[in-house]
Amino acid sequence: MKQRPLLLIVGAVIASTSLALHARTGAPLVGKGGDAAASAKAVLFATGLQGASGSTIGPGGALFLTEGTLGRIARVDPRSGEVTTFASGLPPAVLPGLGGVIDVAFVGSTAYALVTLVGPDVGGTSVVGIYRIDGPDSYTVIADIGAFAIANPPATQFDVPTGLQYAIEPYRSGFLVSDGHHNRVLHVSHDGDVTVMMAFDNIVPTGLAVSGKTIYMAEAGPTPHAPIDGKVVTFDAKSSAATEVASGAPLLVDVEFGRGRTLYALSQGVFPGGPPASPALPNTGALVQVNANGTFTVIVDELNQPTSVEFIGNSAYIVTLGGEIWKIGDVGAPPFGAP
Repeated sequence: MKQRPLLLIVGAVIASTSLALHARTGAPLVGKGGDAAASAKAVLFATGLQGASGSTIGPGGALFLTEGTLGRIARVDPRSGEVTTFASGLPPAVLPGLGGVIDVAFVGSTAYALVTLVGPDVGGTSVVGIYRIDGPDSYTVIADIGAFAIANPPATQFDVPTGLQYAIEPYRSGFLVSDGHHNRVLHVSHDGDVTVMMAFDNIVPTGLAVSGKTIYMAEAGPTPHAPIDGKVVTFDAKSSAATEVASGAPLLVDVEFGRGRTLYALSQGVFPGGPPASPALPNTGALVQVNANGTFTVIVDELNQPTSVEFIGNSAYIVTLGGEIWKIGDVGAPPFGAP
């Protein structure tokens, strides 16, 4: 049966607990303990979001996140948890719970939305690509990634010609875009020119972070998303291949820098063994710290199908598939790479 690296969001929900993180996956290279993990505690911060997925920190230090089901970008006050609509009217998801506006990034005060799985190949009528937000209910398509993907198919197997773009990150007069279905990272200029920056085997690239010219990328790994395939890798515009930074957590969906330039990754959790696009088992996700020796340390576990993480000051804000935001205070450790 052909392996389909579509991502994380649709499929049956199967009850479980975080014990499955160890019991069903062998011995993942993840430890728990130490001062960083001892004081970390997740507190429910906001609820009621629909189709929540990608997130970023925007103007005023607020948290912005996408709601693919509604075709909306929400703004969340990081102090009060108040949720307001920042932009609406974007193409909503065509497939149940999957796609639509999936991530958001800012260049200065201007927001750019990444929209996926809305083209004719999945029964939609909209452009798959990057949308510049011009007002509360207006936008301009600046890059047709779907057309580029159809004209330049990947070397790996695929079912959706326009791909499944997952994350957007500002980079070098444009944007990086990861495609978890076509297994590659694209560079898109502000003028809409699309090129392939890095192509991969079937490793399912997901979250992106940038430090200077260096790109950090999370890999979910192919089904069944074994912990050994959950990796953080690094490369830049001149690299011929990515370099592994750490591995050992299943179904990685995001990577971000926190306080002190400490690097963290977000594990959605244990794959249930169903269709390739199924989300992780409930309550098996974890926020993990990237260690200099190539391992991960669990900061908080038992997260329920997380999709993205952002850091504001000493706090982590974790968005979940079920439309919740969880705040983890006092997250901190020595800088990434320190002994």
